[in-house]
Amino acid sequence: MFPLILSNLSVRRHGKTVLGPIDLVIDQGGPTMVIGPNGSGKTTLLRVMHGIEHISEGTVDWAQPDHANHAYVFQSPVVLRRTVAENLSYPLSLINLPKLEINAAVEYWIERIGLGKVANRSATRLSGGERQKLAIARALIRNPEVLFLDEPCSNLDGQSTREIETLLLETATAGTRVIMATHDMGQARRLAADVIFMKSGRIAETGLAPDVFDAPQTPDLQAFLKGDILE
Repeated sequence: MFPLILSNLSVRRHGKTVLGPIDLVIDQGGPTMVIGPNGSGKTTLLRVMHGIEHISEGTVDWAQPDHANHAYVFQSPVVLRRTVAENLSYPLSLINLPKLEINAAVEYWIERIGLGKVANRSATRLSGGERQKLAIARALIRNPEVLFLDEPCSNLDGQSTREIETLLLETATAGTRVIMATHDMGQARRLAADVIFMKSGRIAETGLAPDVFDAPQTPDLQAFLKGDILE
């Protein structure tokens, strides 16, 4: 389904351009980390690529649009008012998968994210880290080709962050294309194969992670990596 091509793309809200113009090609590889200051357009870019943001101008083209299979995980984990197991089975029930296959997939994922002991607990009673792991597993249970994540470890403790990062690296190794926004530069360095740096709704710099982090080309990225405030 790759490459994914964004051409002359802009998003405007209430007469103000919040994203663009952007020209970007995303191919196989990754994980891709989208970095930049708050309000730089990271979330809007992910939403555009996933198809849940209205585009004011330009195009988003998948190589195989009829077979585009991708999932999105929000910064604040969304869980259904059902048990942990039922949260995982729900997306599979929507595609009428046989019950035996659903049960096997749920059992696999519930153990993989370490929630086997709370399988029958309401998902609304989980901790923040547990909810986010559940949200990621629910996204992955349908084997998406692309997984978009918007700051999935925001406000989580170190252990939960480590567990989620391990899951994401395993996911990428297994062949799912991971594209993720993060404000955590340590996390970006740990996970990224390539990087998109955004500022003021535009893509200011892109490249392979070692080049971006060790030899940034633009003054804005140099300042951002030093921890300076960008306006």
